Amino acid sequence: MASVMEDPTLERHFKGHKDVVSCADFSPNNKQLATGSCDKNLMIWNLTPKARAFRFVGHTDIITGVHFSPNGSLVASSSRDQTVRLWTPSIKGESTVFKAHTASVRSVQFSSDGQRLVTASDDKSVKVWGVERKKFLYSLNRHTNWVRCARFSPDGRLVASCGDDRTVRLWDTSSRQCINIFTDYGGSATFVDFNSSGTCIASSGADNTLKIWDIRTNKLIQHYIVHSAGVNCFSFHPSGNYLISGSSDSTMKILDLLEGRLIYTLHGHKGPVLAVAFSRDGDLFASGGADSQVLMWKTNFDSLNYKVLLSRHRKRVTPDPPPHLMDIYPRSHHRHSAQNGTVEVINDNRSFNFGPHIPQDVRSHDSATSRRDQPISSLGWTHTRPREEEDEDQHERLPGGMTTSREEHSGIPSSLNSTLENIVQQLDILTQTVAVLEERLTLTEDKLRTCLDNQVLGTLQILHLFFFLF
Repeated sequence: MASVMEDPTLERHFKGHKDVVSCADFSPNNKQLATGSCDKNLMIWNLTPKARAFRFVGHTDIITGVHFSPNGSLVASSSRDQTVRLWTPSIKGESTVFKAHTASVRSVQFSSDGQRLVTASDDKSVKVWGVERKKFLYSLNRHTNWVRCARFSPDGRLVASCGDDRTVRLWDTSSRQCINIFTDYGGSATFVDFNSSGTCIASSGADNTLKIWDIRTNKLIQHYIVHSAGVNCFSFHPSGNYLISGSSDSTMKILDLLEGRLIYTLHGHKGPVLAVAFSRDGDLFASGGADSQVLMWKTNFDSLNYKVLLSRHRKRVTPDPPPHLMDIYPRSHHRHSAQNGTVEVINDNRSFNFGPHIPQDVRSHDSATSRRDQPISSLGWTHTRPREEEDEDQHERLPGGMTTSREEHSGIPSSLNSTLENIVQQLDILTQTVAVLEERLTLTEDKLRTCLDNQVLGTLQILHLFFFLF
């Protein structure tokens, strides 16, 4: 079923910071928005109407990063004062201080289980902390310059980091070793994050670029040049289908990752945009910048409710455990026609100019187009339609409550429709089976690696004993 794309709209703007807004994050229940600023204050904005905002004071220098814990009970903030603080997002504003870095802390993030924190610092290190015991655990040291950002993978097994040494590094949290390095940057790598499935990482650079890498094949699969100045930040939509970026060119760009193209340019800030973040359900996104403003936007353009779609897939009979997100977005490498297997986007499709006040009506330069007519693959992802929506589409409603079947319009016999539906169901089951086999293969590889490590250790012990005896 094709759907008409709607334009994003500015819902609210928040004024309370007295200096540059440097970071933002939504609470898991979407009832609060946390922002940090160069005014050294952490603000918690309550999104319910007429609710008061909380201002937390404790850092002695610029706040550089902020992140809610998965259950929303804590907020972590990082600062140039070389510390990380854990706050209770209530009127009390109590905080616990973490200190182990020897220079400015650039970013902070909780792991998906809420048990760990990862931080990046100008001391050229990435550090991992235990939340429950409130202590430093270990450090990852291979960067040769300031580290701008560090992020956990969705399963917590990997950490991605980037910095002024113009590299993006991938770390294994169990071995604490750097397992891959992505380069090819003309300047500092400013921000990095995983997509929702953990199969790809995106990174932005001071060279105006956004790059997406497939960490399974270690290949650059999308390359966007849509900004005219350095890209400071970005955020994946929870569905993985879209990405929003903020830049020093004062704009935000929204990219359709399935089609590999720019779909919106948003003008709302006067000066560089330093923070963008989607809400956990993807219905909202926030932005902050050098104009001290915090803007909250309604997404609108993603009409596909991916959470409902995922729950419907889980209700179907499956040969093994319920399918994960890869059931909807199969893991297949996308072959782009551009050189070197990349997509370079250099033209804007839409441009919007919003003032600081909420507009009554927003119109794009081009009319919204229907973009769901055909399944489109990029980053190895495809759209899958809910079964209930397909059933509803089999009939068209006429005046008076009468209905007419699609067969009468299309001329396709019902028996052929039934056969095609059966084929689709079989393909769904095949996709689920492949996903399960892939998971089992991963477990087998882990066990094999452990066996090899034990064998090497045993061999070394025998050699050591041999040399000791002789």
